[in-house]
Amino acid sequence: MSDVATDQRERSGDATRSRGRPASGTLLSAVNLHKTYRLGRVDVPVLKGASLEVRQGEWVAVHGASGSGKSTLLHLMGDLDRPDESGGEVCFDGRTINAMTRGQRNRYRNRSIGFVFQFYHLLPELNVLENTFLPALVGLTRFGYYAHRAEIRGRAAELLAAFGLDHRLAHRPRELSGGERQRVAIARALVNRPQVLLADEPTGNLDEKTGAEILDLLAEQHKNGLTIVMVTHDRAIADRADRVVELHDGKVVG
Repeated sequence: MSDVATDQRERSGDATRSRGRPASGTLLSAVNLHKTYRLGRVDVPVLKGASLEVRQGEWVAVHGASGSGKSTLLHLMGDLDRPDESGGEVCFDGRTINAMTRGQRNRYRNRSIGFVFQFYHLLPELNVLENTFLPALVGLTRFGYYAHRAEIRGRAAELLAAFGLDHRLAHRPRELSGGERQRVAIARALVNRPQVLLADEPTGNLDEKTGAEILDLLAEQHKNGLTIVMVTHDRAIADRADRVVELHDGKVVG
């Protein structure tokens, strides 16, 4: 059995079920999230009971002004950060993330969720193909990599070809345009076949035309069944989603 199949089996059976399971059909949810940051001597509350339910196959846009806490909400839902103590919970497929073991949380971030950011975070010393398949190496031994090397590299190359980058596999990130770098970042996010893509201002560093091409790419992935949660301060971009909610005063409304 491949490492990917093993992780899928473990995700389905070994995590703690949520005490307050979201409504039927909900894949990912934030429940009453609170997050406060300490800046010097001042506590700055960012989220004040934010809640959001995302159904399987849905594309949800979280719209709000810059500094409203959109990225914080996304980071908590992706387990890149944790809510305040007793500050709510994140549930995935009916399981509470906070109740998972460290290994289960690592697999959640690596296998169930894909991340795309405004800044591409590509490693400059790796080429396009290597950057793309990097998440597939997480948790593999050297033997595991060699056993699945063809599958891993093939999956990455297939995604890059679908995104029009098959002629760029050996190039370094510095040799790519902004739009090409973001395409690589999206391919990297999808290489492990996640169930949810979390996109943090994915067009924020691009011109309008290139940004529209990236949104078209996301729309194609969504049409193929990918669940997407995207945050943006641009209402026109948010309107590409199935549903738009507003983040205001630390809470999700609408």
